[in-house]
Amino acid sequence: MEDIRSYLESGILELYALGELSPEEAIQVEELAAKHKEIADEIAAIELALERYALANAVEPDADVQQRLFSSLNLTVSPGIIEEPEPSVSSAAPATPVVQLETHSGKVRRLQFSLAAAVALLVLSVGALFYTYNELNVARDQIAGLSQQNQQYTRNAGYIQKSNEELKEMLSMSADANWAAVKLAGTAKTPDAKMMLYWNKKSKAVMVNNANLALPKTDKAHQYQLWALVNGKPVDLGVFDAGADTSSMMIRMKEIETAQAFAVTLEPAGGSKNPTLEQMVVMGAVSI
Repeated sequence: MEDIRSYLESGILELYALGELSPEEAIQVEELAAKHKEIADEIAAIELALERYALANAVEPDADVQQRLFSSLNLTVSPGIIEEPEPSVSSAAPATPVVQLETHSGKVRRLQFSLAAAVALLVLSVGALFYTYNELNVARDQIAGLSQQNQQYTRNAGYIQKSNEELKEMLSMSADANWAAVKLAGTAKTPDAKMMLYWNKKSKAVMVNNANLALPKTDKAHQYQLWALVNGKPVDLGVFDAGADTSSMMIRMKEIETAQAFAVTLEPAGGSKNPTLEQMVVMGAVSI
């Protein structure tokens, strides 16, 4: 249930309703909506909210549009009246009254007026639709911006939560007698370098303090490699980078059961089988 709630709050459904997702992402959303009613209901609610927003912010065009349209079409038509010729009558036949008949031009005028009214209505409708379309685009951009902000807030909250958990772990380590803090100082090659690592003699865990790491920044072709000195022999404990990732306060290395000292050398990316002694940057002995 928590995974679905996190998915609903991620902002991806708003981007789906706005058509901002790739086809693959849209298919994934539709598959999830088919499986989970909560996701389908949320999509329907988002689409309804977008429609209501567009209708609520629609603006009717100016009232003089119709008048200007009629003027541009020049629809003035003079009606024609044809009088029937007066028939010849004899003195014996009664006089027939003259009847005025509307000509074809009168019907044309009414048709033209109806057509002009239809065109005017079409113009008004197109104008209102164009305005609504622009407003919908603005709303879509605003929702997309809010979705990005929401995702950034989620990432920040996750980083803060992770940092709090790591701080709690560091506090518990300081109170646990099984954890030994080992200070590694710089060599003659790098006198300003220093770092701190923690070794749990019981669980064999080794953690490098990334928050206070003071080593020269590595390039893409090199990495630092941690070594444990066990009875005078170096044992590989893994590689790490300096300054590349600050999202974690602690870097977990390989486990070691026993060690008299620890050292760090600069090696080609991926590490070396044996330490390059002339590239040693820090070293520190384990306090007994």
